[in-house]
Amino acid sequence: MSVLRGAESWLEKRGVDASKRSAELLLGKVLGLSRLQLYLAHDRPLDANERSAMRTLVARRGEGEPVAYLLGSWSFRGLELAVGPAVLIPRPETEELVEHALACLPQQAQVIDLGTGSGAIAIALAAARASVRVLATDVSQNALAIAASNVQRHGLADRITLAHGSWWHAVAADLSFDLVISNPPYIDPAAPTHLAADVRAFEPPLALFSQPGDVVSCYRAVVAGLLQHLRPGGWFLAETGVGAGTAARDLLAAQPFLTQVQLLPDLAGIDRFLLAQRTP
Repeated sequence: MSVLRGAESWLEKRGVDASKRSAELLLGKVLGLSRLQLYLAHDRPLDANERSAMRTLVARRGEGEPVAYLLGSWSFRGLELAVGPAVLIPRPETEELVEHALACLPQQAQVIDLGTGSGAIAIALAAARASVRVLATDVSQNALAIAASNVQRHGLADRITLAHGSWWHAVAADLSFDLVISNPPYIDPAAPTHLAADVRAFEPPLALFSQPGDVVSCYRAVVAGLLQHLRPGGWFLAETGVGAGTAARDLLAAQPFLTQVQLLPDLAGIDRFLLAQRTP
């Protein structure tokens, strides 16, 4: 299909990663076709409206806008989730975090996902375990609106509750949980050394950046509520990244009520996952 080849070439010249995949996904969106259907219809001509829509999407991708935002949805552990500029795009590393969480979950578990964004973690846990109930919080009303649509999409409204507020401010004082999980901001806005240019330009700063000069500011806010809200024997899990992992692990290790504090690597070998258990 000449449109597909032209889009791929144009994107490649502008240094877009995975230009062929981007072109395929965007054309599939315009035509309402899967990747396989796209190639089965390789000789299908585009009408004027379809060509115009494709040009618009390709131009935006050429400016660095993430393909997930252009598509309006992204897959996370096989679950299609609505996404937009109010939420981070779900990533494979966070799928690994969910795997670690599932290994810690008891039956009939009560879970809280702090800073849920699109709802990816909460939805993945509830979808994987029919007995799990999740409270998912976020400080962003726009993020919660996207999370709510995803919860409804996957038929989980009876087991996932959404709440608005910053960290524990969204949680009643008497609530406690078997698992506390979070993917908090951990990038210093004054030194975003390891942040990709397209992420910095398009993904929400509220979900990316810690307090200036303090990469563990959000971890500190979360840890402050663990003694009150994490049940004895329960687990705390969080995602982290380059420049924040060691400091966050040290913060957990300094808490006398936490044990088995670990900082585990992701599949790429980068220190990524924080785990700690509250003493029984």
